[in-house]
Amino acid sequence: MTRPPSERTRLIRSATRRPHEGRRPVNPPVERASTLLNPRTAAMTDPALGPVYGLEGLTVQHELRAAVAELEGAANAWITPSGLSAVTIPLLALTRPGDEILATGAAYGPTREFLEGFLAERGVKVRYHPPRIEPADLLDLIGPATRLLLIESPASLTFEMIDVAAVAAGARARGVLTVMDNTWGAGLLFRPLAHGVDVSVQALTKYAAGHSDLLMGAIAAADPELDARLGAAIALMGWHVAPDDAYLALRGLRTLPLRLAEHGASALKVARWLADRPETAQVLYPPLPGAPDHEMWARDYAGGCGLMGVVLNGGHARAARALLDSLQLFGLGFSWGGYESLATFETPQLGRRPVPADLPGPLIRLHIGLEDPDDLIADLEQALAVFRAAGGE
Repeated sequence: MTRPPSERTRLIRSATRRPHEGRRPVNPPVERASTLLNPRTAAMTDPALGPVYGLEGLTVQHELRAAVAELEGAANAWITPSGLSAVTIPLLALTRPGDEILATGAAYGPTREFLEGFLAERGVKVRYHPPRIEPADLLDLIGPATRLLLIESPASLTFEMIDVAAVAAGARARGVLTVMDNTWGAGLLFRPLAHGVDVSVQALTKYAAGHSDLLMGAIAAADPELDARLGAAIALMGWHVAPDDAYLALRGLRTLPLRLAEHGASALKVARWLADRPETAQVLYPPLPGAPDHEMWARDYAGGCGLMGVVLNGGHARAARALLDSLQLFGLGFSWGGYESLATFETPQLGRRPVPADLPGPLIRLHIGLEDPDDLIADLEQALAVFRAAGGE
């Protein structure tokens, strides 16, 4: 080829370029095995022959890891049983009692629970910074015990962004590691390692799998020493991804660029429509021109996904719930990244944050799926009428 292949091509190329003799299926085999048999005793511990036990993963798991590494721009990647485990494993592997983690106050709720519960009980402290903060101000918060910065950009629920490259460079100069939850960017819209982040994690549950039928996470590190520490932690804790789930995630990954582009285009159309509605105080979606942090998003990201926050214009919780209950095309369910559109009521979660969110009305979260966006807009229009009738603005 006269030019390097695009991400879209690279995610498929491994399927057709896998070494083989004669004919073979385009997809890797799904091998369901715990015990692996050997031809002789001496072979039982020979690493040159591959895995010695099913826990290490077989063909499909290793092909998925290679595809995720390609996506992340890393030499290697690890897969874990859930997105949450992909976040917690680096926090466990890279900190020790007496260390401190600095994280956004808008961090994903289960991540905060892990920080404030499990890690705190084991001597690792956490301190939070405001979700929207200048890099210099964030770096000034680093103290003698700070070992790791946990980055979410855009942040959970309220979608604040930070200058990741500037923060990562400043943290490295101070000897502090950076771990970024990049589920919103899916490894395709944003590549943390290319912006200087030490460890990139994401929930493959969401866009990589794409069909709301499995739980899985991924971890990638640029530095071989960090990669080895992460792999050792995964092995010692016995984290394993089943071959059938790995197969489904790999299948989804092949079409990620096409699906994500459609999610992003539909979401932007819906966001533009919502921004002009009198019932909407603010649309929290960085790809939307005029939205908070739009300029930073336009500089650093290759596109948008389908997830956004919508701040309703006044009203109360009862009216917001009436809006959600009247939706006909949006499912009411947690998670996102699948083919279906979803809606959730998020104001109660904001009340549990260590850094309060100052919003003028109730917050709902929308995931724009692969339905016709005009149909989704029509559904939202009738739901906003219910919101008004129930006491919203």
